[in-house]
Amino acid sequence: MPAGDVPHLSAVEMARLVRERALSPVELMDAVIARIEARNPTLNALVYSAFDEARDKAKIAERDVMAGKALGPLHGVPTAMKDCVDFKPGWPSTFGGIRCLANAIADSCCTFAERMEAAGAIIVGKTNSPQLGFRGTCDNTLFGPTSTPFKVGYNSGGSSGGSGAMVGDGMLPFAEGTDGGGSIRIPAAWCGAFGYKSSYGRVASMSRTNAFSGTSPFVTEGIIARRVEDAALATTAIAGYDHRDPFSLDESVDFTGALNTDIRGWKIGYSRDFGIFPVDPAVIEVVDAAVKAFEDAGAIVEEVDPGFGYSQSELSDVWCRFSGLNAMGAFEAYKAMGYDILKDHPDDVPPEVHEWDRIARTLTPLDKHNDQIIQTRIFLAMQAMLAKYRIVVTPTLAAMQVKNADDGNTRGPATINGEAVNRLIGWCMTYPVNFSGHPAASAPAGLSSKDKLPVGLQIIGRRYADNDVFAASAAFERHRPWMDSYAIPEARPL
Repeated sequence: MPAGDVPHLSAVEMARLVRERALSPVELMDAVIARIEARNPTLNALVYSAFDEARDKAKIAERDVMAGKALGPLHGVPTAMKDCVDFKPGWPSTFGGIRCLANAIADSCCTFAERMEAAGAIIVGKTNSPQLGFRGTCDNTLFGPTSTPFKVGYNSGGSSGGSGAMVGDGMLPFAEGTDGGGSIRIPAAWCGAFGYKSSYGRVASMSRTNAFSGTSPFVTEGIIARRVEDAALATTAIAGYDHRDPFSLDESVDFTGALNTDIRGWKIGYSRDFGIFPVDPAVIEVVDAAVKAFEDAGAIVEEVDPGFGYSQSELSDVWCRFSGLNAMGAFEAYKAMGYDILKDHPDDVPPEVHEWDRIARTLTPLDKHNDQIIQTRIFLAMQAMLAKYRIVVTPTLAAMQVKNADDGNTRGPATINGEAVNRLIGWCMTYPVNFSGHPAASAPAGLSSKDKLPVGLQIIGRRYADNDVFAASAAFERHRPWMDSYAIPEARPL
């Protein structure tokens, strides 16, 4: 197989060829690293590389194949992890490009790193993220912004933007994301990839000091991939019980078994705006056309309004208050480790983080209680909607890609259709699903008619019905395939 063809294989194909001894893990790794070295500089997606370590592990993987040893489902397959709340012993962990943490070295493993290595995958490095993963764009003052591979200079989306850009550009078949407001689905949408956030509890979480902090909003590790089958395989690898997580589900599911499910007769609800979001007409045009793929697959599509009962500005403020509380906890944890970030390095985090940390420190227990009542009402509205519909679909994002800033603080749009939105998260139709903990994906819906930039379709399922989301996503991929769109990033100047 020509070396240039190797990186375009799916993770499923890579693993199969390695098992069959038709592809050497060493040759696979060399080809992938060569592609990353050629293509990453213009996107700024991978911010820490461990190529020598990856090559050494590929040699071990090859010896295991030739020795006839038992192989994991992702044996020899390259991937990458996010540089945020994602740890691997001996590797730097900057919590999203916080400058004073540039030389902070992790001494523990996150779920992704632990379970990927158990499955035989080889992690080649860490990908870019905004500080604390606190917004829907990808930029920071340590590493700078990450671009979508479809138009260099325009943002990849965040917070898992480096992973989204690497996958969308074909540097890796899949990579890790974390999602507390859409941070898997947002960059998947803006980079033309498929992103999957599982039901809360499917993927255990170990990378935090407070085991009870990840529920307001619900935060989970997950996968960004080019193909649905790769996301299903990788999610299967990282899902499952862990006694260190009090919310971890004590069951294992093979999500790949759902990919050929017939969705004929399924009732699917479609909301263009969740009843509250202003949405760019360029997004609506693409998503309206994309939804017809479900009808082509035999599903029944009806328009739906969840009836949240709150404005988009009210809900985005709740999300920011929750995230401010989580950020406050993180700052206090780092202070205990000798890093007083806000006092000694105030310019290392953007002004919005300072503001929401300040607000968090003024909140009373009653304030948090009232915000969790709002979260409960959104959860109940989602539950009621999904009791009627097996799947609900929406645009992933209300806005098209924004230009990268030159100050390390790229933000989303200030207005959409003349209506003010929170520039951190208010243009992201993803975070209500983090209030509720339902499984959700973002699939490539198509390209905008004017700029040929990718638009995402959000696919939401019932709680713990992750297989339904994978089934609907796979059906959508069959009836509206998106692989041809990758000719655009493939042809970009390097």
